[in-house]
Amino acid sequence: MSALVEVAGLHRSFGDTHAVRGIDLTVAAGEIVGLVGPDGAGKTTVIRAIAGLIDPDEGTVRVLGMPPDAPQVREAVGMMPQRYSLYGDLSVQENLDFFRRLFCLDRATAAPRIERLLQITRLGPFVARRADDLSGGMYKKLALAAALLHEPQVLLLDEPTNGVDPVSRRELWALLGDFVAQGMAVLVSTPYMDEAERCHRVGLLHEGRLLAKGSPAALVDGLQHPVWLVQGGQEPAVQDAIDAAPEVIASSPAGGHHRIVVTPDGAAALAARLHALGAALACTRAGFEDLFLVRTAA
Repeated sequence: MSALVEVAGLHRSFGDTHAVRGIDLTVAAGEIVGLVGPDGAGKTTVIRAIAGLIDPDEGTVRVLGMPPDAPQVREAVGMMPQRYSLYGDLSVQENLDFFRRLFCLDRATAAPRIERLLQITRLGPFVARRADDLSGGMYKKLALAAALLHEPQVLLLDEPTNGVDPVSRRELWALLGDFVAQGMAVLVSTPYMDEAERCHRVGLLHEGRLLAKGSPAALVDGLQHPVWLVQGGQEPAVQDAIDAAPEVIASSPAGGHHRIVVTPDGAAALAARLHALGAALACTRAGFEDLFLVRTAA
């Protein structure tokens, strides 16, 4: 697969604050690459640099082999920003018509595209509804349709499912899968670990640095630490014991239990202490969130 987006040594600061440092990534045609990390990790900065909205202090950004501000790149990139970008007092149809003119598309060219986008986003029955009156999921679908109207080769999505209900999240990811199958290159940022597993490749971003990158499955398989569920026992004594345990690298709640990542040789000692509190350890399969917690704790 050919790389449509290439970022090498990207460094960008705002004042005295390092937003991102030494970012290297590529996005090829026909794949989804995820930037995964919490708020403030630098995800938006990377996307804005690729879109040509900010200049890097150091490093290079190339889209289709050209700088982001090249006219050919502007025409080839679609972007869905994290913040609301539509005109709330315009209807669904009026917003799409506005973006049609913004992309210099004539009506004959745009009409079948708009019809198709309305069909696949299921916004057809709501063309007369104002954007401000749409649900969160419908609003995001309209923003996605606007970004896709000029049929870009590269799609940049900054936390597209933030604040969206679970059903709409699944539908948005299904739409992305359809477009990627047609050869589009997609870079998506997300704080949701379950969405990371939907990407072909991911980069774990924390405090402006890429901690790891690769396929989600390969990264999880490379986790050297066992993962356990802590079951039973009396709270808050169990929680206090987990917090104080030197063997515990990371912990998170899991459906009424505690999910913990432990040092390779630490499970036996921890199990003995938890047994005295009426709790037990049950081995479980590592997930992407466990990987992220371990890498950010290092």
